[in-house]
Amino acid sequence: MRVGVLCSGRGSNLRAILEARGRGEIPGAEFVCIVSDVAGAGCLDIAGAHGVASAVVPSRDFRGDRPGFERRLLETLASFGAELTVLAGFQRVLGKAFLGGFPGRVMNIHPALLPSFPGHEVWGRETAHGVKLAGATVHFVDEGVDSGPIICQGAVPVLDTDDADALSARILTVEHRIYPAAVAWVTSGRVRLQGRRVALDGFAPSGEAAAARLVWPPLDA
Repeated sequence: MRVGVLCSGRGSNLRAILEARGRGEIPGAEFVCIVSDVAGAGCLDIAGAHGVASAVVPSRDFRGDRPGFERRLLETLASFGAELTVLAGFQRVLGKAFLGGFPGRVMNIHPALLPSFPGHEVWGRETAHGVKLAGATVHFVDEGVDSGPIICQGAVPVLDTDDADALSARILTVEHRIYPAAVAWVTSGRVRLQGRRVALDGFAPSGEAAAARLVWPPLDA
């Protein structure tokens, strides 16, 4: 599957995905382009280091014209033959004009256990709220904000000493593990969308195995 990536910043998730590709962990994907809405963004350097073509569609050139911006993104991705769009730190909300061009084929990662804490700057809200588990969610993108069908989630404990920066750093390590895996599942054809539910072919864990996953504080505390 031909994959295009949209990004705006330093590209840490992009780097994790491309490094996983380099290790042969995403064999079903061909990364055809990295498109940034910010000229000079770090993700463009990562693209070059990994031999992936890149392009810039500056969002500031389309102020007040989101449909026009999204059409230009679509045209750019189409020029590289992209079949799947992966968002990796892309700081723009995508609407109908874009999603209609990739129906059910746009992926994103969010640094919270959705549907809790959608939107921006979630780590301070999580620590202020006193949650015991936080984490990251890979999901398909729909027209809402962080509201699409969930593909994969990974959890981390929230410590009493955590501030937003400490929690953000812990969640980022999970992001770098689960996003490449989720991209591999989608590009290899293992993922099936059934309404709001995402099924993973070949995965049938027992209830006991699922129940043994992370509990925090631990029950023997």
